[in-house]
Amino acid sequence: MKKILFLITITTILSCKNDKTSSNTKTDGNENSISEALVNINKDKNTIKERFSPPKDYEWVDEKPDSFGYFIENFTLKPYGSPILKYDGTRIATQNVHEAIFDIDTGNKDLQQCADAAIRLRAEYLFKAKKFDEIKFHFTNGDLVSWNDYKNGTRAFVNGNSVSFRKTSPFDDSYKSFRYYLDLIFNYAGTISLNKETKPVIKNSDLKTGDILITPGSPGHVVFISGVAKNKAGQKLFLLAEGFTPAQSIHLLSNPFDKNISPWYDLDVNASETQTARYIFKPTNFRHF
Repeated sequence: MKKILFLITITTILSCKNDKTSSNTKTDGNENSISEALVNINKDKNTIKERFSPPKDYEWVDEKPDSFGYFIENFTLKPYGSPILKYDGTRIATQNVHEAIFDIDTGNKDLQQCADAAIRLRAEYLFKAKKFDEIKFHFTNGDLVSWNDYKNGTRAFVNGNSVSFRKTSPFDDSYKSFRYYLDLIFNYAGTISLNKETKPVIKNSDLKTGDILITPGSPGHVVFISGVAKNKAGQKLFLLAEGFTPAQSIHLLSNPFDKNISPWYDLDVNASETQTARYIFKPTNFRHF
């Protein structure tokens, strides 16, 4: 369980509930199968864009090569049919809600949960692009922690709900140090802090790969857009991916509500609620990094 910092109450900010206890969890009783989508899935391909063909009359929306969206849609996937694994290497019970597993570690502690999965991919993109000045995230209590400070040896010291920062370690800009930095962020950040440091998306036409759909609070949850397709009329469909609680493989969701286009989703920023395979977002709240 994460340690959580908040100046008013510790009980209001837990990100993501356990998938066996949340009332928003969606299952159909088939615990051991991956759904068969009617959209063509190129099971031998190993990136999102290559594996998932758009529905008929739709085409992939190309992202700029240096963008966050390009990074996500070209992210390497594990072999088709790979299960969702918890941080301890065991399978979660629900294996019928995903169509792909991102080929990225979950760590060996219960830290990289739902908001953390979005943070992880955003941070990995910025690290790979050498945009080090942009790698900075808030703890839930509002403290900003940057990779630049961390790699220069500054560490956070937590005492109850208070945090102090002191330089106690030598300079280390290695990837191993970067992962330690991310684990620190995962420990003290969540849906509330992520919601505050992103900007609202108010038009469907503005939705793009890398944007998030988020409910901040307890229970809270986040999914992120991992691909966009568009038809000649300008209508868009979207792929969605997520992490979850307990910490587990980042996975691309199937669409149990419209199997004719699964795993693609028809999304609307103005909808009163948005149903995904494992969570109902009410209200709909799309945001952009």
